Amino acid sequence: MSTLRERPRRGRGARTNPDGRYLELSREAFDDGWHSGDRAVAKLKTTVTDEHPKTIINYNKSPDLPFEKSINPFRGCEHGCVYCYARPAHAYVDLSPGLDFESRLFAKPNAAALLRKELQVKSYRCSVISLGANTDAYQPIERRLLITRAILEVLAECRHPVTIVSKSSLVERDIDLLGSMAADGLAQVFISVTSLDRDLSRRMEPRAAAPQRRLQTVAALASAGIPTGVMFAPVIPALNDEHLEGVLAAAASAGAQYAGYIMVRLPREVKGLFTDWLEQHYPLRAARVMGRIRDVRDGRENDSKFGRRFKGTGPIAELIAQRFRRACRAHGLNRSPHKFNTEAFTPPIECVPQLELF
Repeated sequence: MSTLRERPRRGRGARTNPDGRYLELSREAFDDGWHSGDRAVAKLKTTVTDEHPKTIINYNKSPDLPFEKSINPFRGCEHGCVYCYARPAHAYVDLSPGLDFESRLFAKPNAAALLRKELQVKSYRCSVISLGANTDAYQPIERRLLITRAILEVLAECRHPVTIVSKSSLVERDIDLLGSMAADGLAQVFISVTSLDRDLSRRMEPRAAAPQRRLQTVAALASAGIPTGVMFAPVIPALNDEHLEGVLAAAASAGAQYAGYIMVRLPREVKGLFTDWLEQHYPLRAARVMGRIRDVRDGRENDSKFGRRFKGTGPIAELIAQRFRRACRAHGLNRSPHKFNTEAFTPPIECVPQLELF
């Protein structure tokens, strides 16, 4: 019996499409001998389906997150980062956390209208909203859908603070809004840069902006007076951790004021997807990388406990933390915490349809 091993698809992060864990039936690819080994791999097109949630602001009580509210304009992410912790969420709609996550996307066209409605509630209390915590708010489909732009327009109108993390240079499009908000203490943007190695980034994050392009975005945001930071996330021991100091130095030179990092975590299906990716692209390093990940995760591939899930534990995790702190001091990053203005918030004006005279 011969089992078919899927070949990587150009421009995609995951190589496989494992079934969602909630499906009653499962499928297995099988080679029946009709296809030659050099057969062309069909191009995987991105599809976008509209969904209409009843609410748009997500609330969390996690003690290790710097925000309690977030908005995700999309479900899934075309950037295709193979390590993405959000991939397992696609199983909730009976789709695969693999290729489906980065090619079968969902958009929320009513997001801005929902946000306006929720901000009008009298009991609403203003605190910073994180835009795109479980997806990138500036992934390629945003260029034509403009959902993130519409959300920012509502937040700007209401003078509501927002923080953004993205791997896309498309955020530069909204500098007009973010710049005016930043002048009032209402905006902060982090650009995620995981390496300065273009080849590594292309393989890990196939549809995100190139590392050097992201640094240009840091410079553009900083020049516009927007408080800007860099996220070195995730740190993958024995794969990209050697680039930590270089990324922070380059970001600081571009104008970044802040920096953060998150240790890689491989929940649920992400473990298999990432291991398969390693064996495909870095077979000689795969065992070492997975061993180091287990070293910082108490012998496992993932640790979901508050207080340790983002930074890891053990000697290697502590060494990375020390390197991060030293690099931040050397380059003047994180000299003082950013303060958001929550006092300026003004609820949106409710639009009441004009009554007919006759």
